[in-house]
Amino acid sequence: MQFHTRKLIRPEDLNARNTLFGGALLRWIDEESGIYAMTKLNSKSVVTKYMSEIDFVSSAVQGDVIEIGLAFKSIGRTSITFSCEVRNVFTGQVIISIENIVFVNVDKLGHPEPHGKTLENLQFDR
Repeated sequence: MQFHTRKLIRPEDLNARNTLFGGALLRWIDEESGIYAMTKLNSKSVVTKYMSEIDFVSSAVQGDVIEIGLAFKSIGRTSITFSCEVRNVFTGQVIISIENIVFVNVDKLGHPEPHGKTLENLQFDR
């Protein structure tokens, strides 16, 4: 699992219980994993296709710092799949885990389009 992005939990990220709003966290995950998919497929034309069951393990509060981790799982003809884990930077406690996030490369009309990548030519240094 590679952790690329960190976020400081601020007042505008909180729900009515004064804990991290799940919608804000999912937005950050979607953005981070979308950028990661773009860099792996060398394409700006990727869309989120699917997120598997989302497991909210614990929460975060204002002032916490979280980090978003992604791990490559598989590559298809038009798609790429990652798993995700978000954890508290200081305690290491897992906040959320998602087993599968699938992105699809699309053409200008939004139809799936082969990305031309294979397991052998993917780069994982970014």
